[in-house]
Amino acid sequence: MKAFFKQVLAVIVGSLIVSVFTSVMFLVMFFSMLASADQRPNITQGTVLHLNLNGMVEERHTASPFDAFFNSEALNNQGLNDILKAIKVAAKDDRIEGIYVEAGLLSADFATVEEIRKALTDFKKTGKFVMAYGENYTQGAYYVASVADSIYINPGGMIDWRGIAATPMFYKELLDKIGVKMQVFRVGTYKSAVEPYTGTEMSEANREQMQSFINDIWTVVCKDVSASRNIPVDSLNAIADSYATFADVEDYVKKGLVDGTAYVDEVRDRLQNRVSESLNLVEAADLALCYEDDNDEDGEIAIYYAYGDIVGAEGDGLMGGGALIVGPDVVKDLDQLAQDDNVKAVVLRINSGGGSAFASEQIWRAVEQLKKKKPVIVSMGGYAASGGYYMACGADFIMAEPTTLTGSIGIFGMVPDLSGLMTEKLGLHVDVVKTNEASDFGVIDRPFTAAESQAMQQYVERGYQLFLKRVADGRHLSTAYTDSIAQGRVWTGRQALNLKLVDKLGTLDDAIKVAAKKAQITHYRLVDYPAPANWLDQMMGDYKDDYMEREVKTTLGQYYQPLRFVLNLKGTDCLQARMPFEPQLH
Repeated sequence: MKAFFKQVLAVIVGSLIVSVFTSVMFLVMFFSMLASADQRPNITQGTVLHLNLNGMVEERHTASPFDAFFNSEALNNQGLNDILKAIKVAAKDDRIEGIYVEAGLLSADFATVEEIRKALTDFKKTGKFVMAYGENYTQGAYYVASVADSIYINPGGMIDWRGIAATPMFYKELLDKIGVKMQVFRVGTYKSAVEPYTGTEMSEANREQMQSFINDIWTVVCKDVSASRNIPVDSLNAIADSYATFADVEDYVKKGLVDGTAYVDEVRDRLQNRVSESLNLVEAADLALCYEDDNDEDGEIAIYYAYGDIVGAEGDGLMGGGALIVGPDVVKDLDQLAQDDNVKAVVLRINSGGGSAFASEQIWRAVEQLKKKKPVIVSMGGYAASGGYYMACGADFIMAEPTTLTGSIGIFGMVPDLSGLMTEKLGLHVDVVKTNEASDFGVIDRPFTAAESQAMQQYVERGYQLFLKRVADGRHLSTAYTDSIAQGRVWTGRQALNLKLVDKLGTLDDAIKVAAKKAQITHYRLVDYPAPANWLDQMMGDYKDDYMEREVKTTLGQYYQPLRFVLNLKGTDCLQARMPFEPQLH
C-alpha cells in the first residue's frame, strides 16, 4: 500500500512539473511573439524587398501573436496597405536596392493587383530593379509580375493566362427540392443578385452587363501587359485562346511572357549578383513598419477603411466575424473624425459589393455630416457597388481604379417562403390567431398574400427612389439620367467615369493627394482608421471569430457568399442594396 501511494504521488508531482514547464514555455513563446510583433527589420546595404504574391490580399491585415497557433490561411493573408507602404519605403531607402516579386497562388480582385502594379511602376522610376519569379503564376500574379525588368519561371511551372470568366451559380432547383421558395421584390432591370435563387441561368440583362464589365477589365489587363512586355494585344488574346496554362515553358519564353527559366536557387544567385553587398530579403509586412511621413505640421489625413458586407449590426457575419461594414460603428467613427480638429480631410476607402440598404443610408448621412466639417474623398477598391456606391455618392470627390466594379444602383428585397420545407418535408404545421389583418405579416411559414406582396414591392420602390435621389444630388445629375444608368447595372471604373459616377481614375495615393489639395495642406500625417484590435481583444475572442470566418470562407469557396447572404436576411436587412454576388473572375 505504501508503494502504491508513492507511485500515485510520483505521478501527481510529475504531472505538476510537466504542467508548470508547459505553462512557462507557453508564456515565454507568447511574450517573445508580442515583443517581436512590431519590431522593425534589419535593413543593410544589399536589402531587397520580398513581395510574396501568395495567398489572399485584403485591404488591411492585422498580424496577431496567435497566428502561429492556428494552421490557417491567415498566415498567407497580406494587407494591401502594408504592401504599398513597403514599396514606398523601398523607393526612398538607398540601402534597399530592388524588389523581388515571387508569384504564386494569388487571391485578390483586379483593382487590388492593379494598385500593386502601379506602385511597382512608380518604384521603377527610381532606377532600382524589379525581378520576378514564380513556379506557378495565377493571372493576377502574372499581371503584377509583368511590370518587372526580368521575369523567370520554374522549368516545370505554369502561367494561367486564359482571360476572364464570370460563373455565377444557381440554387433554385436545390431550393425546390427542399421545399424553399424565394419571394423576390426588386427595382432595376439589371438588379440580378436575386437570380441564383429564382432561376437556373442568367437573364439576358445580366448576361449583357457581365459580358460588358469582364470585357472592359480584360482590355485594361491586356493593354498594361502589352505595354510592359512589348507583346501585341492580339497576340496576348491568341495565347489566352491556346490553353496556355498547359504549354511548354519554353513557349512562354518564345512568346515573350517570361525572359527565361530558372530554379529558385538560381534566382537567388541572380538577386545576389544585382546587389552590392550580401543579399538581405525583407518581407513587405515587416518593411511597412518602417514607413514614416515626412512631417505632420498641418495635421492628419484620415484613411478610413470600409470593406466587406454592409450590415446593420455587429455579429451579422456567418460565424460572427470577418470583414464587415457595421453601420452604427461607421456612423460613430465618422462622427468622431468630424469632431477631431487635427484631422483635416478624410479618405474613405471602400471595397464592398453592398448589403443592408438601411445601414447604407445611415452611412450616407454620416458622410453628409462629415463633409460639412472637412473634405471627404472616396477611393474605390475592387468593389464599390450598390450599397458600397450608396456610401460613396455624396462625397466631395470619387476616385476609382479602371477595373473597380461600381454602380449597381438598385434595391431588392427577398424573403424565403419555407412552407414547402416545413409542411411537405418535415410535417410541421402552423396555425394563427391575430387581432389585425397584418399582424402576422413577414412570417416565413407561408407565402405572402397579394396585399403583402404589394406592400413589400412599394417599400422596395421607395427605397430605390431614395437611392436615386442620393446619387442624383451627390453627383449633380438629373434623376431621369441617373435612373437611365442605374437599374442595378454594374459598371467598371472606366465606364463609370464616362457616366459621371466617378470623378477620376486613380489609386489610393491619388485620392490622398486630392484630399490634401482640397484641405489646402502640404505637410500631413496619414493615419489609418478604425484602429485595429489590440492583442488583448484578440485574446478575448475577436481573433478566434475572425479565424473561424476565414476557415469557413476557405472551405466553402464560391458557396460562402450566397450562404452568408441568406443567413443575414432578417429585420431591416431584408431590403438590400447589393450587386450580383461577386463573380468568380478566374
